[in-house]
Amino acid sequence: MSGKKMQQIKTKVLIIGAGTGGYVAGIRCGQLGLDAVLVDGGDGLGGTCLNVGCIPSKAIIHAAGKYETVLKAAGDGTLGITASEPAIDLSKTVAWKDGIVRKLNNGVAALLKKAKVKVIKGWATFADAKTCVVTTDDGDIRITAEHVILATGSEPVELPFLPFGGDVISSTEALSLDTVPNKLVVVGGGYIGLELGIAYRKLGAEVAIVEMADRILPLYDKALTDPVMKWLTSHGVEMHLGARAGGFGDGKLSITTKDGEPLQLDADKVLVTVGRRPRTKGWGLENMGVTMDGPFVKTDNRCATNMKNVWAVGDLTGEPMLAHKGSAQGEVVAEIIAGHDKVFDPVTIAAVCFTEPEIVSAGLGPNDVEGRDDVITAVFPLAAIGRALAIEAGEDGGFVRVLASKDDHRLLGVQAVGQHVAELSNSFAQMLEMGAVLEDVAGVIHVHPTLGEAFHEATLRALGHAIHI
Repeated sequence: MSGKKMQQIKTKVLIIGAGTGGYVAGIRCGQLGLDAVLVDGGDGLGGTCLNVGCIPSKAIIHAAGKYETVLKAAGDGTLGITASEPAIDLSKTVAWKDGIVRKLNNGVAALLKKAKVKVIKGWATFADAKTCVVTTDDGDIRITAEHVILATGSEPVELPFLPFGGDVISSTEALSLDTVPNKLVVVGGGYIGLELGIAYRKLGAEVAIVEMADRILPLYDKALTDPVMKWLTSHGVEMHLGARAGGFGDGKLSITTKDGEPLQLDADKVLVTVGRRPRTKGWGLENMGVTMDGPFVKTDNRCATNMKNVWAVGDLTGEPMLAHKGSAQGEVVAEIIAGHDKVFDPVTIAAVCFTEPEIVSAGLGPNDVEGRDDVITAVFPLAAIGRALAIEAGEDGGFVRVLASKDDHRLLGVQAVGQHVAELSNSFAQMLEMGAVLEDVAGVIHVHPTLGEAFHEATLRALGHAIHI
């Protein structure tokens, strides 16, 4: 013991977690003149999303797409373009990805500095609802705050019979491999497993997917997932649906098929993506007296917990576990602390799967309105959109679908599947958030030639007068 006195900090706002919920809350606090301290517990500024999630995965997916394009040009060629056989040095791809992450980390750091937010790198442990000790490389710091914003995020779920380590990896390790595995088995057919499984298939790996449900992406309706399934089967991805994974050893993963048959799958790497859980352990949540809602922290529409001036945002608060939800909640909380009258009450939080092809869902889908006779549903295929055909995005079964109320034509939901449709998600969310009716979308002159014309045509079709079908 050095006997050195523990550093003490008092602050108006203490934010735990530097992910998309926490750092945005910090910046907004700074903009509003609130004294704020942000504790970064290890993932780095930007949290899971920026460091080991959304951003790096999209970078690897982009690189895989480029590799696939050159591969198509080899041999018989594509679009009149021929090329020699491509090679991939994954360590260089990962280094490029790391450069993007670093640039964004530095950007977040600069924004926090500009907002006068004090950032402390270390692990916080709470003794009570407003007091924590942060263990840093330079010693412990005791922080007391008037307001606490919990933004600790989530972590990958580990299967007890497939613990992470060695060749059993989570998405974090999958984004930093130095070579493409010859055989990759993905356990879990949700969006994370499929995004990475598809990327590695494009890079040349033999890929098998093991999913407990009877189909991939079970949270989405079958019409949306069919084009993805078509891509997987046509590209030789081995599918084991309704199957259960077992143990892994000697380069083989044991599974039980849908029919109850035992099977051994060869695997250089086993990527386990069976979901994420809120990060509630190891930082003293149990000492804070907040009420839980199952595995999540219970909050109201102000993101407030049951403890006065203790707030929670992001993955910690429940589904959907999406970065943009956490950011929006972080802004709301900062504004409430500053005295503004705010609630977190979005009409929709759109979600995107960056699979091949991409999937977007906003608002209600067919499964949500099953059995109702007061809903109009209309679908418009991307195959009838000129821009889609001109960029090779019209041949994979993609479409845009709208759901609206028969009575007043109020838009209830919009979905799409197809290449590049992720970029339509904001348009879908915007129309739903503004309470648009079919005539509002139909009355907007959509730019030609763009993929967004499919949204326009789907609403025209719902009104009974689509032009191009």
